[in-house]
Amino acid sequence: MNNTLTITDNRTEKEYVIPIENDTVRAVDLRRIKVNDDDFGLMSYDPAYDNTAACKSKITFVDGNKGILRHRGYPIEQLAEKSSFLEVAYLLIYGELPGKEEHDYWNTRVMRHTFVHQAFTRIIEAFHYDAHPMGILISCIAAMSTFHADAKSIDDPAEREKQIFRILGKLPTLAAFAYRHAIGRPYNYPDSSRGYTENFLYMLDDMNERGYTVHPVSARALDILFILMSDHEQNCSASTMRAVGSSRVDPYSALAAATCALYGPLHGGANEAVVRMLEKIGSVSNVPAYIEQVKQGKMRLMGFGHRIYRHYDPRATIIKKTAYEVFEALGTNSLLDIALELERIALQDDYFLERNLYPNVDFYSGIILQSLGFPTAMFPVLFAIPRAAGWLAQWLEHIEDKEQRIARPRQIYLGEGARDYVPVPERADYRKWLESYAPSAG
Repeated sequence: MNNTLTITDNRTEKEYVIPIENDTVRAVDLRRIKVNDDDFGLMSYDPAYDNTAACKSKITFVDGNKGILRHRGYPIEQLAEKSSFLEVAYLLIYGELPGKEEHDYWNTRVMRHTFVHQAFTRIIEAFHYDAHPMGILISCIAAMSTFHADAKSIDDPAEREKQIFRILGKLPTLAAFAYRHAIGRPYNYPDSSRGYTENFLYMLDDMNERGYTVHPVSARALDILFILMSDHEQNCSASTMRAVGSSRVDPYSALAAATCALYGPLHGGANEAVVRMLEKIGSVSNVPAYIEQVKQGKMRLMGFGHRIYRHYDPRATIIKKTAYEVFEALGTNSLLDIALELERIALQDDYFLERNLYPNVDFYSGIILQSLGFPTAMFPVLFAIPRAAGWLAQWLEHIEDKEQRIARPRQIYLGEGARDYVPVPERADYRKWLESYAPSAG
């Protein structure tokens, strides 16, 4: 089979044979296509990277048309049912599920790094009481690079691994401290005898109660959510982690940048938007009217559709089942009935089916988090904790990839050509000219 692509340039009538590898062509091969020898050559133009592969990866496979999500080959359905978040984090980072000794060592090392330097309590207390916890978390992650100077030795595998332990161990503690600061409660320090999510919930909620226990359903539900959020291929935050990491910066700085990317409402804030939508609808009886407003373009249907998935998001099925388990153990959420009715109507309406608008992972995750007692401001923080495992896996893969260099996208320049500098007294007032130039309504 001849794995090549033949391109005819109609401007010059020249033919070019471009190699095809893994169903892709290298963008740099297009540079051969030019009108004159001194031309820069052809570039591809791809806003938002809709059809551009910037890396080769062995971590996560997504087939949006078939609703498939696998981590290192393992279906997300099996991992969510049988595994734990820390085990999935190990899988993402090292490429295989751990054996018993590896599993015990990994869990122990991560939990031993849950304590943070005492200075972080003073950093957090410097924020206003109503500061968004995600902003506090981003600042603390960036500050961690100043506490661990050895993190700059990114070519040393032992040093890289040490930072991984630190990041996965300390993020829940910093997140819990940010939450306790917001509600005016003293900080709870980690209890490494507890499981990963159990310890996190303990730090959030305990009020020095004797024999305090975390409800096992809550801990398991959060663990499943963490598994589902741990990695999702080359999304906005993962590609940010890679791009910033390509400058050979320490992992804390790259992770802070990735967390900033996650902060946006189109990424880590999506499940918060779902909750706000359901609260705005208010009751089951208002769902049909809201659906009609969506179809008229007056409202948005949050939690439906996905950039990648053209069918049901496989994580949405898992999260819906988990939601029922949480409600059965902890009591129902008034928003659930609205969500179910919204999903029922939308999945029977050709308007949504024709547009591939199916529920995604955000649709039910926000309801679960609210039922577990989390305020909506904490939702993106709860996304950042597990996604750090995926970011670290992506970062490791990137810095070990010999084909990669510092990220430097090209641009299409459409600005002014060369022109001479004019001194200030001789310049026309551009703003006044622009205002006077504004065309009339006719």
